Amino acid sequence: MGTLAEGRRIASCLRGGIAGPDADAAVRGLRSLLDAEAVGIGGLQGELTWSGRPADRVAAERLAGSVLRKDARSAAGGVAALPIHARDELAGVLVVVGRVPAAAAREAALWVGEALERAVLESSADVAQQAELRALRAEISPHFVYNSLTTIASFVRSDPERARDLILDFAEYTRHSLARHGDYTTVAGEFRAIEAYLALARAVLGDRLRVQVRIAPEILPVALPYLVLQPLVENAVRHGVELPGASGLVQVSGEAAGSECVIAVEDDGPGMDPEYAAAVLAGRGRPGSLGLVNVDRRLRTIFGAGYGLVIETAVGAGTRVLVRLPRFQPGVVAS
Repeated sequence: MGTLAEGRRIASCLRGGIAGPDADAAVRGLRSLLDAEAVGIGGLQGELTWSGRPADRVAAERLAGSVLRKDARSAAGGVAALPIHARDELAGVLVVVGRVPAAAAREAALWVGEALERAVLESSADVAQQAELRALRAEISPHFVYNSLTTIASFVRSDPERARDLILDFAEYTRHSLARHGDYTTVAGEFRAIEAYLALARAVLGDRLRVQVRIAPEILPVALPYLVLQPLVENAVRHGVELPGASGLVQVSGEAAGSECVIAVEDDGPGMDPEYAAAVLAGRGRPGSLGLVNVDRRLRTIFGAGYGLVIETAVGAGTRVLVRLPRFQPGVVAS
């Protein structure tokens, strides 16, 4: 158990890479596990981080350079240098000094490579989540912004109090949609932005848009990623009501279901073919349908494959999008 615990600690130290800020701690851990006189680790640039003092450091570093040039193990005088591979590519070199079995040194090099691979995948997942969030923010409709500002301008003289309220709604909507945030908000925070959006949409669309919102108080503190619910409501208005000559009802409801939170966004618009809805969630929808797939992927990445979006729809029968997420999740805390 002690070996496994040390292995986890070394993997954590390698999250910043071979030349990261915790590389020295990773090397100390490797030396302890291998019971070696000295251990060095370095990236493709060849500079080694050492734990312990090799008798001939120059010779040891020369062996490391040979490994980086040839991508093959090299050994001499009680020193073994082994290539480290991550994602089938040379990522660095491990140098082991002392009476360490060759098989143990090989396993250590393989293990370090796998730890680096996991670190790269974790970093890539984080970058992908941020890219998907930026894509959602970029989907704010210039048409909606223009119509909102035009509508506000029309009330400045005739109803200045309403114009003021709509300006505050517009400020809240843009703050939530465009500003930099922490990772998570709450259902209550997301609904403040939704209410601002719906106030603007009702001002633009008038009697064409009817809205019903029913949210159980117990789910308001539930933490969730930013821009999960707002894009769904905007999508319902855009495709269910904004179409030329259309009008309709958008319903938003949310309740606790045991340890889960279930939120539904529904419109009575034209709906869509269920096969196309499945294609949208698989990322094969038409351009402009990225909102739903980005929300679904972010939920599944954070909470697991059992959560995310479900689309219930049929041609001529409107669309209902269900969001399922846990009421509590370790590490998911609203900022």
